[in-house]
Amino acid sequence: METKNSGLLIIFSGPSGAGKGTVLQRLFELRSDCVCSVSCTTRAPRPGEVDGVNYHFISTETFDNWVERDKFIEWDRHFSASYGTPKEFVEEQLHSGKHVFLEIDVNGGQNVMRKIPGCLSIFLMPPSWEILEDRLKGRGTETAEQLEKRFSRARFELDNRQHYAYTVINDDVDRAAQLISSIIDAEMARTQRVPSFQYN
Repeated sequence: METKNSGLLIIFSGPSGAGKGTVLQRLFELRSDCVCSVSCTTRAPRPGEVDGVNYHFISTETFDNWVERDKFIEWDRHFSASYGTPKEFVEEQLHSGKHVFLEIDVNGGQNVMRKIPGCLSIFLMPPSWEILEDRLKGRGTETAEQLEKRFSRARFELDNRQHYAYTVINDDVDRAAQLISSIIDAEMARTQRVPSFQYN
């Protein structure tokens, strides 16, 4: 999928409440060469979510059909819903030189790492567990039982961050976005990604 002139495929994971969406929004204000792949899901939209912006909301039948036709880079099922990363958009953006972020969970992230060894992986952490709990409780959209599932899932995600090349702590949105931007620049300067001179 990657050539020397292509952009980076960036796996971006972290527990719910880490601030992934906010940090990416700030990063995209800093850089015009970054885009986010919009995942597909079979779950219903939450209040304020827009089809084609937050997710592509599709039926279970459509999702299963796309799995059979190999139209996802990766896909997974959790919380009684399916999630997948559509392949065509990602490939088009990479070949145009854009850096494509896949905002996916650690299961999906590890699937992509196995399939595409040259990808970049970044894990976003909250400053502390207490802050993460406060953020999730502060949403006020879930029952106590649903919250406990979120906490359990967050612990699982945090326990698997060692599989990622970089960990960024989101104690300040601007600082986190700047650090991710610096990571991208450093990765693009790797010798294998810099084209050789054409000698006379």
